[in-house]
Amino acid sequence: MLTAAQLLGFLVAAILITATPGPDNLMVLGMGMSRGRRQGIAFGLGCGLGCLSHTLLAVVGVSALVAASPVAFTALKWVGGAYLIWLGIQALRSTGTGGVAATHAAPAQSLLSLFFKGMFANAINPKVVLFFLSFLPQFVVPAQGQVALQLGLLGLAFTVQAALLFGLLGYFAGSIGAWLSRRPRAGLWLDRIAGAVFVGLGLKMLSGR
Repeated sequence: MLTAAQLLGFLVAAILITATPGPDNLMVLGMGMSRGRRQGIAFGLGCGLGCLSHTLLAVVGVSALVAASPVAFTALKWVGGAYLIWLGIQALRSTGTGGVAATHAAPAQSLLSLFFKGMFANAINPKVVLFFLSFLPQFVVPAQGQVALQLGLLGLAFTVQAALLFGLLGYFAGSIGAWLSRRPRAGLWLDRIAGAVFVGLGLKMLSGR
């Protein structure tokens, strides 16, 4: 099990890292601004809960295999980058009718779809895999035993705080998007901005930078 000091130190570091601008933050922000508050929250929660897959990989040791295999890492990187570019192209092709005014009447499945898109986008990010591989073990105390359990609990704690922070980001981004979407053609331009963000992140991932 984790001690109080161990968990507190981990959460402080995890929150600081999660709050630092990065690909996930920008994706949630872009989604919330272009689609609306509920959509931003759904996508943000998905991104946060996507960390569960990385926790599982860290626990069973698959992350170590990916880090040690250039072929596996390159394949995962290309899949992740291609997926982000695909999301960006979809947004760039939008006519702007998917803005806040329209999404309020969207079926619940659309929110579920965005949730799983966020989860998948996070789960296939090879940099997050490597991050978990290097970050979680720093807070494991071998002398306490049950290393796998410690890794699992730390990963779960990271997932919870990430889901909360990303959900809040989606909430406030949605508020901004709702205000802007009342302006003429704002929905169209917001979709263009979100699409550019996704394509840019995908290209950056493919370039290895």
